[in-house]
Amino acid sequence: MPRYRKDPGAIARLTPEQYRVTQESATERPGTGALLHEQRAGIYVDIVSGEPLFASSDKFESHCGWPSFTKPIEPAHVREIEDDSFGMRRIEVRSSFGDSHLGHVFPDGPRDRGGLRYCINSASLRFVPREEMEAEGYGDYLDQVGGAA
Repeated sequence: MPRYRKDPGAIARLTPEQYRVTQESATERPGTGALLHEQRAGIYVDIVSGEPLFASSDKFESHCGWPSFTKPIEPAHVREIEDDSFGMRRIEVRSSFGDSHLGHVFPDGPRDRGGLRYCINSASLRFVPREEMEAEGYGDYLDQVGGAA
């Protein structure tokens, strides 16, 4: 089992937008994220720690302007924290090991898939395509991402 951690080297390599989102709990502008329209099979991992967060098979189009997922691929890698900022009551989502701000979770997802919508900033994620997952150490998750076997 890999050991995931908040990697200072990874933090130093973040773009200003990635830093602002992951380290300062900011939100990227809707519709601007690089992974919003990603359609390939693969896994989404924390850009700071590399911990597996979401599978392409759990991604859906919510028309909210950010990548949306029905559930984490590894629930222990996602922490949910009450967020009362900006006069709203929301649930913030952070990575467990990297402590990166990911986005928020809302109860308005597809009912037939659990009813949750994890609304996630592209800037907090790195996408690993299915064909590269084994080489990058994510082979244990191949059966969860869809695509060719």
